[in-house]
Amino acid sequence: MKIRGEGLMKPIETTFKRIETKYVVSTDKLDKLIQDLKEYLVEDDYPISTISNIYFDTEYFDILQDEHLGDKRKEKVRMRTYLSQPKIDSQVFLEIKTKDQEGIGRKYRLLSTPSSIINFITKGHLDASITDTVVIEKVKKLQHDYKLAIKPRMYIYYDRYSLKEKKSIEGFHYNKIRITIDQNLVYRDETVSLFAGNHGAPLLDNNTVIMEIKAPGNKPQWLQDILDKYDLMEHKFSKYSCAYHKSQGLPYGPRPSIESAGTAYA
Repeated sequence: MKIRGEGLMKPIETTFKRIETKYVVSTDKLDKLIQDLKEYLVEDDYPISTISNIYFDTEYFDILQDEHLGDKRKEKVRMRTYLSQPKIDSQVFLEIKTKDQEGIGRKYRLLSTPSSIINFITKGHLDASITDTVVIEKVKKLQHDYKLAIKPRMYIYYDRYSLKEKKSIEGFHYNKIRITIDQNLVYRDETVSLFAGNHGAPLLDNNTVIMEIKAPGNKPQWLQDILDKYDLMEHKFSKYSCAYHKSQGLPYGPRPSIESAGTAYA
């Protein structure tokens, strides 16, 4: 299986429309679960990837705190790479995820370098690699609201295994479903850099992984049947929020969701 790396990236999508639902899966169920899923899914083009994220916030996590206080605007700003050893001039993503009070979310992203992204987020400096007008305006609004006090605040790393729906399933409509399984999640709120290795404190216990279903609409019956077979219930869980709580010595964990539709990302 190939690891995603430089020179292997496909043309990127800059906006997304999908419903995302998360599930907490015990590792003792994982192998059989994947075996059942593979009746309908195949491994993604790059099925195994290492994902490193830098979340941007203020010193006291004001952007995240505003989200928890029920502010109308819920936003996360992060820099993401799939490279195991990124360099200062590597191609990485700047992503902005937003969600309104109705739960409708959007994700925007662009491709640039770590140095360009950090200069843009922390100082407002633009270069030729950052041209997406939507991302620029959203970052400028955040910089205005938080007085240019935004900086790299949290590092989160995990290993991801990705599956996608088969293009031709007899009796079923191809629905572009993707499933990701994240494990070995760690975080750190010191030395918040992509170039300091992937060490950190564990985000979850060793016997737990996070499975996420990404679909453009409601889940098909075959998928719901598999979820029911393994007693998997949708959970609310944010890696960034979990890392924040743990870094502050506060309790946090996945919790069952009372919403069945998940979060829609457009």
